[in-house]
Amino acid sequence: MPRSRTASRARRSLSDIRTVAVLAAAGLLLTGCTAAGKAGGSDSAKSADDAAVKVGLVYSRTGLLADYGKQYRDGFMAGLDYATKGTREVAGHRIEVTEQDDAGDPGKAVSAAKNLIGKGYKVLAGTTDSGVALQMAPLAAQNKVLYVSGPAATDAVTGINGYTFRSGRQSYQDILTAGTMLGDAKGKKVTVLAQDSTFGQANVAAVKAVLGGKGAKVGSVLAPPSATDLTPFARQVKAGGPDLVFVAWAGSTAPALWTALDQQGVLGASKVVTGLAGTASYPIFGAAGSKVSFLAHYFPGAGGNNAVEKAMLDAVKKDGGRPDLFTPDGFTAAQMIVHAVEEGGATDTAAMVKALEGWSFDGVKGQTRVRG
Repeated sequence: MPRSRTASRARRSLSDIRTVAVLAAAGLLLTGCTAAGKAGGSDSAKSADDAAVKVGLVYSRTGLLADYGKQYRDGFMAGLDYATKGTREVAGHRIEVTEQDDAGDPGKAVSAAKNLIGKGYKVLAGTTDSGVALQMAPLAAQNKVLYVSGPAATDAVTGINGYTFRSGRQSYQDILTAGTMLGDAKGKKVTVLAQDSTFGQANVAAVKAVLGGKGAKVGSVLAPPSATDLTPFARQVKAGGPDLVFVAWAGSTAPALWTALDQQGVLGASKVVTGLAGTASYPIFGAAGSKVSFLAHYFPGAGGNNAVEKAMLDAVKKDGGRPDLFTPDGFTAAQMIVHAVEEGGATDTAAMVKALEGWSFDGVKGQTRVRG
């Protein structure tokens, strides 16, 4: 995957971090490397100058990743108000948002997206689940609509087509940071413990690409997403005798996982690294927490309380929400969409794409650049 660098007032780009640190420094947002096709077209029955911009927010309101979905949604609404100065209008265009629940199911997401596109929606956003993102991106290209993926971390979304952008990090960036905790990777044994899902498989692929490329021997232990008894998988990890265990886990079974890893002695036998989930998840580690090395791409305050971050935190709290891990992903997506409409118009999706490519702006995590 090509790597780019972005300017930052105080911190380094996500992909340039070389020390154990928060992954939420200056943002680097990713888009496809192919050129966009022709415009989605204007509605001949309505003046483009007066057209409302219909945005379909397709995210996990329910399901395994519902907490992440709410964080994203809260951030998006706060970002929309921030970017439009509270008017929900930009360049004379009203921004109308319709929310759809995909429940983490690619089939439901595609069905909802097709319905929205059929009603004239030119912009889609919100994806929480990696499997959903991989189905939404081709649909966006086929129908020439702008698609801004959210917390879905699979690397495969990057570069998938010219209509697809992402407002959050990707697995590759997580692994770059985790690798700093291993030291010299040559000859080391690394095990990826994850769910057998698109997200989990993407993490295995990223570890093989990053650490395997540096000489590590990479294996994996994958558990069914529906599994609740995780002791057998913890035993399997322990039996392999890895130098480093990278845990990529999401959802409500996390407490059972960490209990199993601790009880089976994995945490005392190997270096164990994982990404921090939302703040509400911190207590789930219990006694195991002191035996785990953590990385995080955001927590409230990680942006240094810059003006944009403060605006996001204040707005979400005012509306009764709780800023958390994926709140910036939603906020950033809203900033991107408002800019795309301001520069590209309400109906010309090719112009929206062009407006976003290479755009730099002040974001929640600092100076941020969209990578084209």
